[in-house]
Amino acid sequence: MNNSIYFYTGTGNSLWTAKNLARQLGNTDLIPMVREKESISTSDAERVGIIFPVHMWGLPLHVIDFVQRLAADSAKYFFAVAVNAGQVAATLIQLQKIMQEKDIVLSAGFSICLPSNYIPWGGAIAVEKQQELFAESLTKIKLIADIVRAKEARLLEKGPSLQNVFLSALYKMGSPRIPQMDKSFRVDEKCTGCKICEKICPTKNIIIADRKPTWHHHCEQCLACIQWCPEEAIQYGKNTRTKKRYHHPEIKLPEMIASNTPPNR
Repeated sequence: MNNSIYFYTGTGNSLWTAKNLARQLGNTDLIPMVREKESISTSDAERVGIIFPVHMWGLPLHVIDFVQRLAADSAKYFFAVAVNAGQVAATLIQLQKIMQEKDIVLSAGFSICLPSNYIPWGGAIAVEKQQELFAESLTKIKLIADIVRAKEARLLEKGPSLQNVFLSALYKMGSPRIPQMDKSFRVDEKCTGCKICEKICPTKNIIIADRKPTWHHHCEQCLACIQWCPEEAIQYGKNTRTKKRYHHPEIKLPEMIASNTPPNR
């Protein structure tokens, strides 16, 4: 393959972005990050992409772990796409610094804005607005493909400087607490014990016990469990019961489960 794209996804936005970018580039291998367990070599690829959601205005913990296991290769063109709901902040700068520690050059980094899945702060936006964001993102993905195909070096996309300072500080304070934030998940009487939440969790943080999900404190706050539950039986805190769920409408459950299942499962 001329190109490899590694992606991390919870409710499908990053997978949709990766699939569409791969389609534009052609000759591209799509690889779920959760399937990469050891030191990661990209020797077969000329261009290497990293696509992921922004979590709490920074990198998901799983993405940090993935990048720290990447093998350095100065001959390759590395690029990244940070999928967010309007606040990319300094996420790509954070990624660049981690990659520099590995002697890897991040040549370009892009922001893609898609519907939010963070239901504690609000339910799904109107379908019409979702479609507008999808259309705008497809236009930008075509532009990204042209830049990547030409191996252009570009300034990393980021938010306003003062805003970045504030949001980066919130990330530094909040990210160590993320694995324990699953304490706010609960399940109500609609649960059927279908095990979809267990299968779709990218960190394998959920175990079904007595036909009900239990969370085990290595959460990423991707919210795949609550957004993909077919019965809307999973709640977070006290105010999600009546909120509309969201996962990308063009991404199907089987491919999500496949993307989030390590090879030893």
